Amino acid sequence: MCTLRGVLLFTALIAVALGVRASAAGDSAGHGDPVAPVLIALMLIALGAAVGGHWMKKIGQPAVLGELLVGMLAANVAFYFGDPVITVLREGPTMLNVFDTAVAQNLGLADAARRVLPDSEHTRRLAEILSSPDGPVAISVFQFIDQLSRVAVIVLLFLVGLETSVKEMGKVGVAAFIVACIGVVCPFLLGVGLMAVMMPEAPLAKDIFIGAILTATSVGITARVFRDLKQTQRTEAKIILGAAVIDDVLGLIILAVVSGLVVTGAISFVSVSAITLKAVVFLAGAIGVGMWLTPRLVRRLAQLEFEHMKLLFGLGFAFLLSWLANLIGLATIVGAFAAGLVLEEFFLNELKGHSLRDLLSPLEALIVPVFFVLMGMQVKLETFADRQVLLIAAALTVVAIVGKWVSGLGCSARLDRLSVGIGMMPRGEVGLIFASIGKGLGVVTDAVFSAVVIMVMITTLLTPPLLKITLARSERRAP
Repeated sequence: MCTLRGVLLFTALIAVALGVRASAAGDSAGHGDPVAPVLIALMLIALGAAVGGHWMKKIGQPAVLGELLVGMLAANVAFYFGDPVITVLREGPTMLNVFDTAVAQNLGLADAARRVLPDSEHTRRLAEILSSPDGPVAISVFQFIDQLSRVAVIVLLFLVGLETSVKEMGKVGVAAFIVACIGVVCPFLLGVGLMAVMMPEAPLAKDIFIGAILTATSVGITARVFRDLKQTQRTEAKIILGAAVIDDVLGLIILAVVSGLVVTGAISFVSVSAITLKAVVFLAGAIGVGMWLTPRLVRRLAQLEFEHMKLLFGLGFAFLLSWLANLIGLATIVGAFAAGLVLEEFFLNELKGHSLRDLLSPLEALIVPVFFVLMGMQVKLETFADRQVLLIAAALTVVAIVGKWVSGLGCSARLDRLSVGIGMMPRGEVGLIFASIGKGLGVVTDAVFSAVVIMVMITTLLTPPLLKITLARSERRAP
């Protein structure tokens, strides 16, 4: 079976790495439907994500690791063989800066790339692709996959909010809040200090953003580990899950603050207070008004007997709050998370039929892996030829682990503090989302982004086996 899984994974990698090239060549040679290369790219990415996720689950690891691995290996193999579509996809948010520069300065895409990117062999190669017959195909695939991945992040955070109960957040107690606060403050300070030492020439905003990335804790991965270990009823598990939820809320606020500071370019008490207040008011207002208004609105709509009303209203509400968050200068994922919090209990108790979580499951399976595969594609292995990049990756991983381990000190000594700290360790999809936003804002370079992805993968990979060991140890010590 292991050999079969290895063959399947290898086949998926080759398909993702080289399949788009054939489609691009066919499209540029004729006058077919321009959506054709987009369709084949989406199919191949979905195939790679499915096989990679399945393979990781078989060895007891989260599917997200397989999706990242497939994207990373496939993109670097295809880049080595000169695939034009993959070369453009690997640039990620940098391509958006190229597009903006081309429009603002009335330049061709190739000239804009030379102006935005540093002068190097890689830039010259990208410029040649953008000015070649393969350029329009590569750009169309990039634009579709990029937009789809952004929608996927909104859906993902909406689902996280749906799995989070406001009432349960209120029941976890002081211990979970203390654990969460330590788990945010410690990694943040360690991350800022580390970047200040290792990259002293970098602006303070960049150091702060790296610290913000390290504050993340993956609710989904933590919950999945405890379900797999059948330990969800333990006190430690409840504290970890409650703290992870609070951690995510604090992390979203930090993300909103840091993103605003990067955009404005100024760091002051007034600007920090204003952005923090904006984030808190938006979350509190969205949850408060939403919980008062949503039941009344949905009950009236239910009387009209609209088909698929639960699904359409749920997604529509998430998209609306995401748009409002963006309108006032916050990240769209803040609105999506708030929408999930609002609808979780009402949709569960008031409306009959399948839960909104179940209704969204097919959509999640289709588009959310696209985000993680795309994140893996943006890990440029050639950046690790730089010794400093390797040092940053190793240092970030150590800081990420230590910063969360100490959070276990926030709970009672009667509990297994080590298990609590390890349970807070995985960064998972939340850390990747923070990193992708930072890359889009231009404060996370390719090298640092690659180091962050490796840190996310290591912390996520270590959590299941370490938790299994520490929980088994605490059970043996129990009277």
